[in-house]
Amino acid sequence: MQVPILKQRDYLIASIQSALSDQDLLKLRDDLSERVGHYRSRGVIIDVTVLDIIDSFATRTLRAIAHMLRLRGAQTVIVGIQPEVAFTMVQLGLTLEGVGTALDLEEGLEHLDRQTTRDHHHAGK
Repeated sequence: MQVPILKQRDYLIASIQSALSDQDLLKLRDDLSERVGHYRSRGVIIDVTVLDIIDSFATRTLRAIAHMLRLRGAQTVIVGIQPEVAFTMVQLGLTLEGVGTALDLEEGLEHLDRQTTRDHHHAGK
């Protein structure tokens, strides 16, 4: 299942449409890495609203994607984690440590605006 990736301003938005296999997650990682470089994106939003489970592999992969994209110069925000998914992740000890999260796409865009503005100011000093 290919994840559509849209470009908006300096950001990429990957909107997961259905449950993803491990291979799908790895393809998303590769696609985002390639497109961040191609578009010189400063931020990426991964929308997981439709997911009713985020297992340990998905958690590790999302965390790895965010850290990898950070090394490529882009901030990542995961948006749309459902309450029951968050509860289960906490129960299982799964964390997205070091990765920005937001309630929805709108808050994710605001988070990236704040983050990339701050990074831009620090880079100039």
